[in-house]
Amino acid sequence: MGKLDGKVALVTGGGRGMGRAIAEGYVQEGCCVVVTAARERAEIDSFVSAWGRDKALALLADVADFRACEGVIGETISRFGRIDVLVNNAGRGMKYVSPAFMTQPARFWETDPGTWKMVIDTNVNGPFYMARAAVPHLLRQKSGAIINVTMNYETMKRKGFSPYGPSKAALESETIIWAQDLEGTGITVNEILPGGPTDTGMIPSGIPADLRSRLLKPGIIVPLAVFLASDEGRRITGRRLTATEWSPEKADGVPASKGIGA
Repeated sequence: MGKLDGKVALVTGGGRGMGRAIAEGYVQEGCCVVVTAARERAEIDSFVSAWGRDKALALLADVADFRACEGVIGETISRFGRIDVLVNNAGRGMKYVSPAFMTQPARFWETDPGTWKMVIDTNVNGPFYMARAAVPHLLRQKSGAIINVTMNYETMKRKGFSPYGPSKAALESETIIWAQDLEGTGITVNEILPGGPTDTGMIPSGIPADLRSRLLKPGIIVPLAVFLASDEGRRITGRRLTATEWSPEKADGVPASKGIGA
């Protein structure tokens, strides 16, 4: 315990699923944590109720709104005095395109343009807006970690997975480029993924119980997120780490620049 003592982290989409698991893992390691949600106030408020106002702050903000992202960074620094870790976890998935996406591929030309834009705004623009707002503060500190939550390469290219697959492919590119842009600044940029279908809010509620029981649990991502936020994790950047393959003995993952064609 205490791997993150004295650090301050911001976890977008921190009310449920992997974001909530990461946020709780961070607090348990001594970190102060800000969690955001676009709409579900009760979920992020429950995080503060569980861990206390000394360690937790809940902010309602849509990452697709740059001004809201600036406000979140400002409130984080106002409350805790600094920011050390940004976890870009907030995302919108295929259930917004079709509730039957797991069994019936959604054809891209039948996707509502407004839905397409919503997913891209959240999954591609959102991480940029948050990083754009956070990096000037991290540069002044000469340290920091940006952690992007991504997905399997196979799912990025899966039939019927537009626009979710393309949005994560774009985040892959963002990770690779940002790591290069920030080389030598003390700020790391890496990406993490569970390694398979995970039981989060992106999975439709009506799937059969036997199928849900085979899904990965959100907490599988926590050791990676803690490692990259810790001082030990600060030695790597531009890496891709998969929870189902990760261990402290082989902690560095693979270069993110292997690309989605790997």
